[in-house]
Amino acid sequence: MNNITTNTNNLTAAPATTTGENFVFFRHFQLLEIFAAIFVFIAIHSLRQKRKQGLPVWPVLGMLPSLASALQSNNMYEWISNVLKTQNGTFHFKGPWFSNLNCVVTSDPRNLEYLLKTKFVNFPKGPYFRDTVRDLLGDGIFSADNETWQRQRKTASIEFHSAKFRNLTTESLRELVHQRLLTVLDDSVQKLTALDLQEVLLRLTFDNVCMIAFGVDPGCLQKGLPEIPFAKAFEDATEATIFRFVTPTCLWKLMRYLNIGTEKKLKESLEGVDEFAEDVIQTRKKELSSRCDEKKMKSDLLTVFMGLKDEKGEPFSHKFLRDICVNFILAGRDTSSVALSWFFWLLDRNPIVEQKILEEISKIVKEREVVDDDEMVMVFKAEEIKKMDYLQAAISEALRLYPSVPVDHKEVVEDEKFPDGTELKKGTKVVYAIYAMGRAEAIWGKDCLEYKPERWLGRDGRYMSESAYKFTAFNGGPRLCLGKDFAYYQMKFVAASIIYRYHVKVVENHPVVPKLALTMYMKHGLKVHLSRRDQKITTSKVN
Repeated sequence: MNNITTNTNNLTAAPATTTGENFVFFRHFQLLEIFAAIFVFIAIHSLRQKRKQGLPVWPVLGMLPSLASALQSNNMYEWISNVLKTQNGTFHFKGPWFSNLNCVVTSDPRNLEYLLKTKFVNFPKGPYFRDTVRDLLGDGIFSADNETWQRQRKTASIEFHSAKFRNLTTESLRELVHQRLLTVLDDSVQKLTALDLQEVLLRLTFDNVCMIAFGVDPGCLQKGLPEIPFAKAFEDATEATIFRFVTPTCLWKLMRYLNIGTEKKLKESLEGVDEFAEDVIQTRKKELSSRCDEKKMKSDLLTVFMGLKDEKGEPFSHKFLRDICVNFILAGRDTSSVALSWFFWLLDRNPIVEQKILEEISKIVKEREVVDDDEMVMVFKAEEIKKMDYLQAAISEALRLYPSVPVDHKEVVEDEKFPDGTELKKGTKVVYAIYAMGRAEAIWGKDCLEYKPERWLGRDGRYMSESAYKFTAFNGGPRLCLGKDFAYYQMKFVAASIIYRYHVKVVENHPVVPKLALTMYMKHGLKVHLSRRDQKITTSKVN
């Protein structure tokens, strides 16, 4: 009887256990269904947002995964260009929740004219930009707004347009090219060694900007290319600073507090930048205090600013002078040298363009009353440089495709509406993509990706400039680059001096991609081989 009872109990207990297991299984299955439904909903929602806004928008993360993926690629600027192409030139970037990465990105010339000129006062650099670059640029002209910017702009403008300053710039450039640049290039030819042309050009422009802006000669461009700690520190600082723009502010500020990652790199590199600026300022102060004859005073920007007073009638602070130095180094060193690097790379890929430039230069040389046979002594005159229309067109075309400053930033101070209909709320950050503009078919036509200098020439073969809101390599409106004319002169003088003497050949299979920085460095430099030209043969081609 007991056995029967036991068996009966076992029989009745078994279904209960099975039922419990089934219930647990069913519950897990329901949870999986819920998670699957949520995943499908998120995926569908993200795809809808992608069709609407150009990129998938994920809950919490926003468009950050797409940005992170672009950062891992070789060219984030191409990624921006492709998104803008699908969105008719403007799109809203949505960052993660509680971050300040939200912004409007545009490459529409109508919008650029509106923010750079028409409503200039409503689109300053803004507090976000100043906070992001403050450690590097401080209150210098690149990041300043309102009265601070206007005062620096006015002072620099007066100096840039003075005859004394123009003479200083042309003389220093001629000296650097003929006594240093050509010597370094010739040394490479004799030794049959490859050379990083980008590094050489950066050294050239660094020496040049220091001589004309601060009255000091750092001697960066010398045989053997001696290591200059400041140059490396400056490049590292600009690279680390740009990462702040693609990182939530709370995150990079935490990294700065903990002194880790790119913030640690920025802190260390800024020590080298500040040390150089300190040496320049102290040297100049000592020179000024020991000179009494105003006629012997140097005509450089730093000297001019040292002689001025701030709004309180006091001499400018040491920090402000430091900011002046760093900003003008960024403006004068990186932009021209980086542009020339991309220009020579494009020439290597377009030999017909190189030949046309060479023919133009050779024709100008042949028109001289006396042709100097000693090519190392021959110097192009200012009036000859001005005649090089095709060369200027070729450089402009390089800048169109590879602008030295690929993107720039503004902030809206009150509710606005772009000409293309985009609504802008107060505080909205606006990024205008200069790199993307050069690749926009709507702006430059179906051949926008081709390197075609002829698009800059009129029927008479003379160079024709484009609207600053279509070709924004030198900015536009009130912030149009003060040094635009000198930059063209510098680039044409350097390019003509090199092309007339050497054929520049990029090393086979050398990787050429842009580096993520404030200016468009080539990530791996530009390794080239140089070979000498025969000027007699070159000149005979234009007979």
